Amino acid sequence: MSANLVFIPFPVVSHLAAAVQAAKLLADRDERLSITVLVMKLPMDTKITSHIKNLENYRIKLVELPLDESNLSELMKCPRTFVLRYIDSQKGAVRDAVAEMMDGSRSTRIAGLVVDMFCTAMIDVAEELGVPSYVYFTCSAMSLRLFLHLQTLKDDPNHDFAEFKDSDFETTVPGYINPVPAKVWPDAVFEEDIDFLGRIREFRETKGIMVNTFLELEHEVIKSLCDDEKIPPVYPIGPILQDGQQNTDQNKKKHEEIIEWLDDQPDSSVVFLCFGSGGYFGENQLKEIAVALERSGKRFLWSLRKPPPEEKLEFAGEYDNPAEVLPDGFLERTVEFGKVIGWAPQMAVLGHPAVGGFVSHCGWNSILESVWCGIPIAAWPLSAEQQANAFELVKEFEMAVEIKMDYKRNNDEIIGAEMIENAIKQLMDPENKIRGKVGVLKEKSRQVMMEGGSLHDFMRRFIDNVVNNVC
Repeated sequence: MSANLVFIPFPVVSHLAAAVQAAKLLADRDERLSITVLVMKLPMDTKITSHIKNLENYRIKLVELPLDESNLSELMKCPRTFVLRYIDSQKGAVRDAVAEMMDGSRSTRIAGLVVDMFCTAMIDVAEELGVPSYVYFTCSAMSLRLFLHLQTLKDDPNHDFAEFKDSDFETTVPGYINPVPAKVWPDAVFEEDIDFLGRIREFRETKGIMVNTFLELEHEVIKSLCDDEKIPPVYPIGPILQDGQQNTDQNKKKHEEIIEWLDDQPDSSVVFLCFGSGGYFGENQLKEIAVALERSGKRFLWSLRKPPPEEKLEFAGEYDNPAEVLPDGFLERTVEFGKVIGWAPQMAVLGHPAVGGFVSHCGWNSILESVWCGIPIAAWPLSAEQQANAFELVKEFEMAVEIKMDYKRNNDEIIGAEMIENAIKQLMDPENKIRGKVGVLKEKSRQVMMEGGSLHDFMRRFIDNVVNNVC
């Protein structure tokens, strides 16, 4: 009898793509496994529609759940928490879809639900249907360790957790070398209406946690997680990369233009600035970045994103005319050595020989891509767990340059051109020791993927756990 794993990803491109790539690895590894991916829809353009057309193969089935508009007006009363609460409200639709699968096949049994880290409400669905649940954690093992530690800290009745916010408090986290300051904890851990750490607590009720990382990158903290009896088994099954996402016809043309420009640049000469799908700055900060780039004299490729309209559920967009938010004459003065773009084919850019440095928001997917391509990072985190990721790179591993590790965009903080310029020069210095560290990890990230590498070892352990559910 075959075992069907049902993946329930968070319905944005980065999480969906990571879940499908993980599903492909599992399905290719063992013919006893079949995979179904449930795709929820959000009432906004999350860019996943065009993306999922290219994802289905003969053993991965995608099931799109209908958009539920019944409670949108009520949930929209609080736009900040809307997405998470909307996902929570989809438990009934997910339960019905899984129950139908359970009734519809005698040759395949549901071996478990693999829920995204933001879809922990579906753990209740698994329990109700009597099937095991697993978490797919799309961040680093260090973030997982930090979140679980903060969850126990918050649950301690002797602590008023709110007092830690904006304080100089530091906490010692198992698996970390350095104490972790509260200033790099994600804002979400302090927001009661989201109850982020309550969601993390639910991880402990599952049969295992898959993490998009690899042993050779985060060895000490993975060992710490695996040795902790209060945490379910942890399976590092990365690096899972997302090359090729959002390849629309329009983007293919942009892709070609960007690569043609890079082809004309010397090896390792270009600094690439890209801050993710949600990465944008106000005009004052953009001008400081522009001044820094011009003064540095370094060749640059800058993915410039437009802020979404206030109070609207949209992602960052593109400027029709970037000159309107940049210093007068900047584009003309830098035309010989710089290029300002909107959307960027990030993996293709990082993998190009001309690129020698990456100014990044430190999203975990971007970090894995930079490691895979051997490109060092200058860390400028913006939101979510990115501050903690920057702390990991800069302080724990000493493999990144810091621009501002505890940057808080929501406080209207402006980083001056001089600080940015100095970081870029340090990043692009061919003698910088971080370049060698990233180069070593590049080789290790490839060895992991080979037969006998740590990825295959942990994947085998996970599959054995899953298959045992139906034996």
